[in-house]
Order: sequence, then C-alpha cells, then structure tokens
Amino acid sequence: MVQAKKMNEELFAKLHKELTTIGELIRARQEEKQGLLDEFTAESKRFFFGKISERSLAASVKKTNAELQRLDKGIRSAISRARVLGENIRSLVAKQAPIGFRTTLSGITGGKMKAAKKKKAKKKKVKRKAAKKKVKRKAAKKKKKR
Repeated sequence: MVQAKKMNEELFAKLHKELTTIGELIRARQEEKQGLLDEFTAESKRFFFGKISERSLAASVKKTNAELQRLDKGIRSAISRARVLGENIRSLVAKQAPIGFRTTLSGITGGKMKAAKKKKAKKKKVKRKAAKKKVKRKAAKKKKKR
C-alpha cells in the first residue's frame, strides 16, 4: 500500500505553543519596558518642577538603567529562543514536501523522493614545514697577546 507523508502533529503543536508563549513573553517585557520609561519621564518632570531633588533623580536614573538592561537581556534571550524554535518548525514543515504520485490503469506510479544533494568534501591543504635556515656563526676572534 502506498503511503503519503504524515507530520508529527503533536511535536508541531508543542513547538507552535512554545513559540506563541515566547512571543507573549517578548510583548510583556516590551510593555514592562515602556511602563518603566513612562515612569522615569514622570519622575524627570517632577524634578523639572522642583518636586524632587537632583540626588533622588540620580538614584532613579541608576535604578532605571539597571532595570532597562535586565529587560533588554531578557528580550534578547527570548528572541534567540524564538529563532531556534522557528528553525525547528521550519525544518519539520520542510520535511513535508509532497511526493509525486500518478495513477494509471495499471496502478499507482511514482513515489520516489529526490535524493539529498551530497556536499563535496573539502580537500584539506597540506601544510609544508618550512626548512630551517642554517645560521652561520662567526668564530670568536682571539685576542693577541703582546
């Protein structure tokens, strides 16, 4: 009996769910970052109008910068994880390329998959050892006694 390709739907669903979760995490971190920026803008306005001191604004700057760096690091790592998951999903889907079948009066024909292209092995260059040059040393001059 001729069999068409079947996708591992459980794996695909799991990868898709994980990718969606990472996307939501990225969005949440971006919203958190925007809230932090809005909060700092409000604090700098309070300094401008003389409600808080420069010292407290400087402390807020330090705290805000540390928090922004933490959020950026989390966003970058989530994007990296999403990229890897996307590649896994793409490779899983790419394996589902259809196999060509035709029906004839005598039955079904086809079903041959294309052979994967083989990569040519690169020839390794042979490293030649450089011949050591012989260094001629001058004979030490003898001191003449008088």
